[in-house]
Amino acid sequence: MEINKEKVLTHIQQAKKGNQISFNYLLDTFWGNVYAFQLKQTQNDNDAEDITIQTFSKAFDKIDSFDENYQFKTWLITISKNVYIDFLRKKKSSIYTQTTEEQEKEVYAVADDAPSPEDKIITEQNLAKLLKNIKKLKPKYQEVINLRYFQELSYKEISEQIGEPINNVKVKLLRAKKLLAEIIKKS
Repeated sequence: MEINKEKVLTHIQQAKKGNQISFNYLLDTFWGNVYAFQLKQTQNDNDAEDITIQTFSKAFDKIDSFDENYQFKTWLITISKNVYIDFLRKKKSSIYTQTTEEQEKEVYAVADDAPSPEDKIITEQNLAKLLKNIKKLKPKYQEVINLRYFQELSYKEISEQIGEPINNVKVKLLRAKKLLAEIIKKS
């Protein structure tokens, strides 16, 4: 897939302003690159996916610091390498780091009110069929979809319930919605 540099740059600029559609675009465009890189590193589908989610979480949290003179993909891979190193350290020590209050406050600044195309497809489906399709997702994606859309929890409440930073929750939901929309389109 040929990546349109101008379009990516426009979406980066929009994401820096908090545009949710641009975050979706960047996630969709670069997910495969980061995931493939991590799959080579970890040789494990779940670890690669978790690290990719954390990579986008960190990238979206720090998008204001991205220098547009560089390649976005290279920046993401660099973040991903660091997340992988942290992952290896955590695996050795099995001690999890906590996000600071300041980082938590920054996360709340990301808008989440505009329905994405995936949201529209999901809401058009009838509930029984939707539940059947949700069951096709991996358990971690089923969980965030359930907590967000059926239990109607906020990102903060989901974050507390699953014990992960809010940005990870947001990226997991973006990914879950995209996967669910693809399942719905196929069925």
